[in-house]
Amino acid sequence: MPAEPITAAQLFERTFAPHYPPDALADLAAARSTDANPAGNPSILAQIDHAAEVFARLAPGAFGAPDLGLDFSDASVHRLGAALTRERRDAWLSPAEGAAGARGISAESGGGAPPMLVTLVTHGALYVGACVARNHGGKWQVRRPLWESLVRLESRAGTGDLAIFQWWLKALSDEEIGRGRLADRYRTHVEVPTFDAERLPVIAAGDRRIPRLAKVRYDTLYKHLRAHLPELRSVGEDFPSPERFEEMAFKSLEFALLGGGRMLLMHGATAEGVHLFWLDASGFVKSVYYPADSFPAHVVQIDGQKIRVIVPVRGETQAHEMLWWGA
Repeated sequence: MPAEPITAAQLFERTFAPHYPPDALADLAAARSTDANPAGNPSILAQIDHAAEVFARLAPGAFGAPDLGLDFSDASVHRLGAALTRERRDAWLSPAEGAAGARGISAESGGGAPPMLVTLVTHGALYVGACVARNHGGKWQVRRPLWESLVRLESRAGTGDLAIFQWWLKALSDEEIGRGRLADRYRTHVEVPTFDAERLPVIAAGDRRIPRLAKVRYDTLYKHLRAHLPELRSVGEDFPSPERFEEMAFKSLEFALLGGGRMLLMHGATAEGVHLFWLDASGFVKSVYYPADSFPAHVVQIDGQKIRVIVPVRGETQAHEMLWWGA
């Protein structure tokens, strides 16, 4: 392995750039913004679907994971993200591995045998994009080469063009490898914005006010919720354990019912930062942590469909926005 860190930019320049058409490489910005299928030729979209199908069929063998289960579901993207390990990446960067291992996918796609990493990522980007298209109504924005294609997704968060090939490059860099960031981006940019939160059952009337909890312990939190939100029967199996909760040492906890009472947001500051917890009728759903200074206090603003979290960091203010059902 090289001594210097492998960045997304280095991966692109050293491994992928040699496989680009010279004119596209000469002006990447133009290539990434120009519609390569203005007439809506269905055969080009069929090529994308074919490449995604080939990846789904042959990638488990390339990963050495026959149970990877690439069935075009959202869950399959999470399995794929977890399978992107440093050891696999480094093996795919090996010239010998590339010469032998990528041949199956490349042959079905009608090409030669580029390095294994190139084959997997270019086809994998189209696979993940196909998951967005099939499950969430995403529309392909075709680019040249095809793996640079974007997926346009419309949701209550707005309209966004997802650059999935870039997700792969970042997820395979030293900064992110082994951290499941491909799946994190899919969750943040696809699953969360398209989540049908209105289908969640109502816990309690959304205008109910739950007072602040000043002395925070696991037992006092339990009693507080029993007194002010008895409809929430449990914090759920995935809520932090009593031991972990005590370690956090919250200064206080505040509460807000969201989405017409479909979710409970709990948030509070510790010595290191701010924690937010989302619970639905079944208990804990997700959490977010933001490092922050101890003063001034953080602020959570709820405005319709969105939440804004304002935290002080090294004397400056940072704001984080998300939909009410969480990041």
